[in-house]
Amino acid sequence: MIGPGADQTDEHLKYKEYRHLLEPLHAELVAMQEWVKSSGAKVCIVFEGRDTAGKGGVIKAITERVSPRVFRVIALPAPTEREKSQMYIQRYIPHLPAAGEVVIFDRSWYNRAGVERVMGFCTEEQAVQFLEVIPEVERTIVQSGVILLKYWLEVSEEQQTLRLQSRIDDPRKGWKLSDLDLESYSRWYDYSRARDDMFRMTDTGWAPWYLVDTDDKKRGRLNIISHLLDQVPYEPLKHRKVTLPKRQPAGDYEPPRQPLRWIPSPF
Repeated sequence: MIGPGADQTDEHLKYKEYRHLLEPLHAELVAMQEWVKSSGAKVCIVFEGRDTAGKGGVIKAITERVSPRVFRVIALPAPTEREKSQMYIQRYIPHLPAAGEVVIFDRSWYNRAGVERVMGFCTEEQAVQFLEVIPEVERTIVQSGVILLKYWLEVSEEQQTLRLQSRIDDPRKGWKLSDLDLESYSRWYDYSRARDDMFRMTDTGWAPWYLVDTDDKKRGRLNIISHLLDQVPYEPLKHRKVTLPKRQPAGDYEPPRQPLRWIPSPF
């Protein structure tokens, strides 16, 4: 069984402490962003993991203070009939980063090694073929100059149960729960076998898998961002001194005379 690292604690991080620790990491992400823009670097981050492992939360934490023009999040829907007829990896290739971009995949081509394999959306032969081919595809991606980072978010059986039950009980989270999620929940060990096989065949020197314990979501987010920053050779942000210029005089400007539609202020 895959378990948390020895440095993990059973005590979950409090929100106030989490925000305090996240603030300097956000500043470093901005510095990384500016380096990516100026250097023309290409960064690709892949997030995979079981349902409820916290992929969306960590992506939100990463992108909270950076530019969406630099950080692009890719979460592809189910393939169309045309895409099903293509080479499997083909629909992901156009989304890889160009110079000056950071692309984050909220699930990726590894769908074939996980949900598609376990739920029977592809044949066993197709899944094995994918696992055999993808290391060389990723070698080509890395050789093209892309910094490729692959993260697997691991959640325990107990935490997954609690989080799925929360989705059932909270109407704000109902959209996160699908019939596929429920079916996947019942097949924990099928997913475990598929995950282990994926690691065995695709954990390479040029594109390794990094595992993260996300039973404590907040601590997991901080650990991922800290590790991500360590993997990208960005330079510290140089702060330039900025003085606001004087505004122009009003001159002949007059406010509009027609009634304007201000929204109500109930708060």
